[in-house]
Amino acid sequence: MSQITNLKSQTTNRTATPFSMPMFREWVPKRIQPWIYILQVLCIQFSCGVYLGAMEAVRGTTALQLEDLLMLLYAGLAGMAVWFPMLFRMKFRFTNQQLLITSAVVIAVCNFITMRTTNMAILLPVCFLAGVAKIQGTFECMSNIQLWMTPERDFGIFFPILHIILLTAITGSAWLAAVVAFHLSWQMMHVLTIGTMAFVVLVQLLLCQPWCPMPQRMPLKGIDISTGLLISLLMLMISYILVYGDRLMWFFSPTLRWILALSLILLAFILYRLKTVEQPYISLEIFKYKNVLAILFVTAVAELLLGAEHTLEEIYWTEVRGLEEHTKGALCLWSLPGVYVGVLITLFWLGHKRWKVWKLFAIGFGCILVYSMWMYFYLDVNVPIEQYRLGLAFRGCAYAILAVSLMWSLHESVHDLQHFFMALFIFNVIHMYLAGASGYGLYTTLFKHFMADNMARYGDYLTLTSGVNLSTFNSHLSTLTQSVMSVTLKQIFGQIIWVSGFMTFAFLLLDIPRVRTGIEKVPYWPVYGIKMLARLRTSKAGG
Repeated sequence: MSQITNLKSQTTNRTATPFSMPMFREWVPKRIQPWIYILQVLCIQFSCGVYLGAMEAVRGTTALQLEDLLMLLYAGLAGMAVWFPMLFRMKFRFTNQQLLITSAVVIAVCNFITMRTTNMAILLPVCFLAGVAKIQGTFECMSNIQLWMTPERDFGIFFPILHIILLTAITGSAWLAAVVAFHLSWQMMHVLTIGTMAFVVLVQLLLCQPWCPMPQRMPLKGIDISTGLLISLLMLMISYILVYGDRLMWFFSPTLRWILALSLILLAFILYRLKTVEQPYISLEIFKYKNVLAILFVTAVAELLLGAEHTLEEIYWTEVRGLEEHTKGALCLWSLPGVYVGVLITLFWLGHKRWKVWKLFAIGFGCILVYSMWMYFYLDVNVPIEQYRLGLAFRGCAYAILAVSLMWSLHESVHDLQHFFMALFIFNVIHMYLAGASGYGLYTTLFKHFMADNMARYGDYLTLTSGVNLSTFNSHLSTLTQSVMSVTLKQIFGQIIWVSGFMTFAFLLLDIPRVRTGIEKVPYWPVYGIKMLARLRTSKAGG
């Protein structure tokens, strides 16, 4: 702990020194050094164990179902989230060259394995390791060019620029995987990733030299890695329940009941270890920081609302409109202009003006409100798909604003460097992983419920007594199903409108000083009753 505290003071004093990258060889021009690292981080961020844009192609050529692929996707996200407390320890123990070469090699090997096997027992740990390598490589690149982005280490500037890279890679990799799968095959995306990882290795071997910011390497002793592994196992068990829940009829399934029981036992054991171990993997003191619980709650609500992107949009594009993967990917690229607008808003708000964050939250949830209303009113098979571009841009803007502002708020609340990365772990468990999986389980269940109800209501249209000719029965059934799906999606988007509207209104009220600070706290009900009884006795005595 003392080493990290001393390091924090050293890095604070370094803000006045000119930016340099000592890991590069002397003959490499200094102007292009940061851009080489940006190119490397884009290569790493475009990598994945399973690619969203190629899911339909994978399902068509293998025995893997959609739930299996989502499970692999969340395994990669779990690996990324659980490794956050280890990032600085690894940076202060190994050289820059060792970390980036290892990350690139691990990602390349994982991509080679994922395109050669369909065994879930092998794919799950492979995707998990790919997520670990991806976040380690990303952190190593971005931490070395942070002073180039903001010499004062202003996170109101750094976080928006960071999310330009992250969100571009998330959307761009899905589109690129869809295009490659359409024109070639889904395996070629993995081959392309292996090629980009070879580029990262060559850059480190030819242009860079071993360098570590710690003169005395920090040892890896004392890390509670066993608890970290148990947390990883718990995350995978929870994602299994949420992803396969609708398919297995939730807790009517004995398998899910057993997994839930084991998850609760494992959770209790993890909490016990976190309280008793001298240096726990995650310190529970994080929750004592001001506003941390509120930030995590807002993050969960925002991710649940934005989960409509992965579930409701997928149902609409695929089942109702019948779009191909590359067409869906090209359409979703229209969220990127919204992402860049949202990043510019947060950069101006937090980095330049340094205004309070309440109203920025309201703008983010307001963009979700506009997106959900746009989808609600334009959900129709006769509407050209170009009409959805503005709505998708608002969705991207909402994601950028909320992701940046919530991470910035977490940094402002948790000042200790070691605790901040532990808090980032919990934040990203909700931000990248848990809320997304919960959203998938929630929206698929709601869709199934509303769809069955609507088919029961409108099914009389296809009864023989209504005069439907048997020869045209199939066409009528297809038309009815598409119409009922559209109605069902509108119902769910309607719920999103109510929740996002409430969150927008709530944060606008919190921005009003009188509402935020001038409300008297309501006492406990027994106290209130005793005071009321005393007033009654006083009034009777006076009477």
